[in-house]
Amino acid sequence: MNRFNLTVVKRFWAIAKLYWLGNEKKGANALLVLLGVLLLANTQVKVFLNTIQGELISALSARDSARFWQGVVIALGGIIISGFLNSGYGYLRETIGIYWRRWLTDRFLNQYFSDRAFYELSNFNQEIDNPDQRIAENVASFCQQSIQFFVNIIESIFVVIAFSFILWSISINLVLALLIYSILAYSITIGFYGRKLTQLHLNQLRKEADFRFGLVRIRENAESIAFYNGTSQEANKIKLLFNEVFNNFKRLILWSELYLNIFKYPFGNLTLILPAVILGNQILIGKLEVGKVTEAMGAFGSVAFSVNLIMYQFEIFTKFAASIDRLYIFYEYLKQPRKETANKKIDIVKDNRLAVENLTLETPNYQKTLFKNLSVELQPGQGLLIMGESGSGKTSLLRALAGLWNSGTGVIFRPELEEMLFLPQRPYMILGTLRDQLIYPNAKVDVSDEELRQILHRVNLSNLAERFGGFDVEKDWSYVLSLGEQQRLAFARILVTKPKYAILDEATSALDVNNEENLYRLLLETGTTFVSVGHRPNLKKFHQLIISVSLPVSSNL
Repeated sequence: MNRFNLTVVKRFWAIAKLYWLGNEKKGANALLVLLGVLLLANTQVKVFLNTIQGELISALSARDSARFWQGVVIALGGIIISGFLNSGYGYLRETIGIYWRRWLTDRFLNQYFSDRAFYELSNFNQEIDNPDQRIAENVASFCQQSIQFFVNIIESIFVVIAFSFILWSISINLVLALLIYSILAYSITIGFYGRKLTQLHLNQLRKEADFRFGLVRIRENAESIAFYNGTSQEANKIKLLFNEVFNNFKRLILWSELYLNIFKYPFGNLTLILPAVILGNQILIGKLEVGKVTEAMGAFGSVAFSVNLIMYQFEIFTKFAASIDRLYIFYEYLKQPRKETANKKIDIVKDNRLAVENLTLETPNYQKTLFKNLSVELQPGQGLLIMGESGSGKTSLLRALAGLWNSGTGVIFRPELEEMLFLPQRPYMILGTLRDQLIYPNAKVDVSDEELRQILHRVNLSNLAERFGGFDVEKDWSYVLSLGEQQRLAFARILVTKPKYAILDEATSALDVNNEENLYRLLLETGTTFVSVGHRPNLKKFHQLIISVSLPVSSNL
């Protein structure tokens, strides 16, 4: 079990040190010190109030009215001060947590988008599931719960030190009983319940994420599912995913709410009677005031709770440990350079031309050769049309041009990706305004509303802006526009951003012939060098070069 704890601590610190030793460490640590000061002050007030409580009980037992009412006034003052201190450190704790989350989220997002790691995760890595959940939920949980645990630990240390002196001053037997009690609580809780609860929480996080992802896929593919009449299959699959959530949660609550609580509550409530048992004889023979029992019970309970914080919050701790595990695996993946393989790779040379020399392209797993020894070069303003049967590797060549696939041999000469615009068959409609759609992916394009209207007119979307209330209205464009309208809107991006090179993967497949030919005529007018994947014979007249790709063959590599 010690090995288990050490692993959690190492993984926690590997992520935590990024912030606390990073570029914001001065401000973060200053807030942390201030938080510690407030916690120390609050602990002193707790000790003071515990002592006053004992004084009140002693005053009542002695029927000393002046002593009693004086204690009440003093206690009220302490309660007010305690309220201010608790509010202050609670606000400060949450503030530190949200600043930490902002920094760490930004760090993960930068790595997630660096070298297009998001694409590799989505297409080639099945071990790291639901990166969206890890960034959105696990980072939040990590930061907020870390600060909460830190506060609890620091407060516990202050409480143990302060109240232990009180217990020692009353009876050394109280300290010895507390030591034995704490050792038993820690050993049983960690030793018996630790691994099981952590694994169950880890499984629950994964299964909840899979269930949510399944629901998202249904929303995103609702029309296709409806057309296929696949309602029954999809419903059964979602119900199966939820059953896994349900069954794991049943096991989780069995362990956390039944097995753990059977031990935790009775053992925790021993603090209510142990001080009275230990001091009872001295009270009965008159060696101690009655109020000392109340004071000892308060101090004993506070120290016992602080020392055994792991027992009282063990279910939360194991959930936190599972979250650390998911976030650490994600962090380790993102911080590593993209994997280099021993297999042959395509060389990409930055150049002011678009060409391939002796290109042999294979699937990423090197199990199929899509085509061999392809050589072609485009002159400025020329168009290349790639035709062939479905599954022959046409789109794969575009992936190679974009640098997404590099399995194979040969050389690709191409400019920087910023000079190229890729239009897939199903356009990507970003979250944003109509203006955002038109200038994507270049957010710095300066173009007037009138220019945008003229461009929309040229792609046969004349009334689009007026239809939705202007260029600055946000809509779910993938929902409110038909696929044909989306393809024309995406094509308008070429006219807006004016790239030197355009790559079109069946980018006009949802259009009729007249609209398709109109768009290609516009493309020729721009002087853009372009590569198209398509099936229709009428596209040939818009391209100077044509490649026909056959079905792939098995590779012996």
